[in-house]
Formats: sequence, C-alpha cells, structure tokens
Amino acid sequence: MIGAYDGLAIRSATKVTADVLAAATNLKVVGRAGIGVDNVDIPEASKKGVIVMNTPFGNSITTAEHAIAMMFALASADPRSQPPDQAGKWPKNVHGVEVTGKTLGLIGAGNIGSIVAARAGLAEEGRRFRPFPTPGRAVELGVEKADLDTLLAQADFITLHTP
Repeated sequence: MIGAYDGLAIRSATKVTADVLAAATNLKVVGRAGIGVDNVDIPEASKKGVIVMNTPFGNSITTAEHAIAMMFALASADPRSQPPDQAGKWPKNVHGVEVTGKTLGLIGAGNIGSIVAARAGLAEEGRRFRPFPTPGRAVELGVEKADLDTLLAQADFITLHTP
C-alpha cells in the first residue's frame, strides 16, 4: 500500500527498511516525529532520492516538563505512583519531601536537559549541576559544573537526558 503515497510520517516504532523503501515507488519524503532517524534505512532512502527529516524540538518542552512532573510526584510520594496503589490499597504512612532547596543533578544538558535546568528553578538556594558543560555553558544554564561522582553523591534528584 505504501506505493500509493508521496510522504510518510512516522514515530519511533515504525521501521522504514530497505523492503519498505523498495515498495514505496512514489515516496518523496519521510518525516520522523521526534529526534532520531535510526529507524530509517538512510543509505537506501538516499539511493532512492527520498528526503528523510525529523523534528528534534517537537516534544522537547513536553518531555522536560514531564521529567519535572515526575520529580514532584516522587517527592510528594504520591500514592498513585506507589506499588501498593496498583493493588487497590492506599497506604496512610506515605511521607514525601519538599523539593524547595534540594539539589537537582542534570546528566545531559542538551536540548531537553537545558529546558529542565531553566524550568526547574525551584529555589535560589537549590543547586543544579551537571557533568561536562563548558564553563560558559554552565553559567548560561545557571548550573554548577561537577564530575559524575560528585553529582551522584550530592544530588537529591537526578534527571537523565542523553541519547
């Protein structure tokens, strides 16, 4: 059925293999809704003159906000995130922690990690740090540079944003 189409919009689960491309006699473009294109046979698409593109920033804010939301859910010990709730029980002894003033460790401050850094300004006394930024990038993001061992030892929360 792919032979009738000029364009194909995909997500990560769709594999555009050499066999798919062979059947795609009219295909001109493959658009990936997301960051990577590792699910597309790029050399084969190139041979056929099919343009392959992605939308690397399409869901970045949503992903960053979800990471922050999960941090808050874990900090509050939201019973809905606890295994006993899965069994239909609502424990009364669940205690959370405040996020204010805590240290957030960022592993990866590219597109999504930098959004987390910018939006997770939970309190001025809280520290946010990540390994490996250039000194200028660390200042720009408002983070403190730290090696991975320091980050793991000192962070109250850690977010991971790497390929």
